[in-house]
Amino acid sequence: MNNDFLLDTTILIDLFRGGKEANSFLDKLSQEGSLYICPIVGAEIFSGIRPEELPKVEEFFEAMNWCSINYKTARRAGLYRRDYQKKGVTLSISDTLMAAVAVDHSLTLVTNNVRHFPMEELQLIEHPS
Repeated sequence: MNNDFLLDTTILIDLFRGGKEANSFLDKLSQEGSLYICPIVGAEIFSGIRPEELPKVEEFFEAMNWCSINYKTARRAGLYRRDYQKKGVTLSISDTLMAAVAVDHSLTLVTNNVRHFPMEELQLIEHPS
């Protein structure tokens, strides 16, 4: 298993709102591997950002490793959503995109919402909130 991590929006919200547990958890992960984010997380964070948080969020994002979303990732995400919908499980397109990014880049997804990510091939770590 790769020791690099894709961060979900939930842990970054905790971090940006001053969560000491999120900060120490991310410090621990960064000692084990590299931390990544994807454009979905960036868009979700900016959609709910408070004006006073903007400078520290921008500084953090500029220093981060970013994963792109390409055709292969979009295809995987769409098929996840379609296949789980057939099983009666509704997943958001943003969550399926994050899962697909993690799988395509061999990253472990770090989230507070493990139930949003039922994909068997996805490596997950639940961040204690």
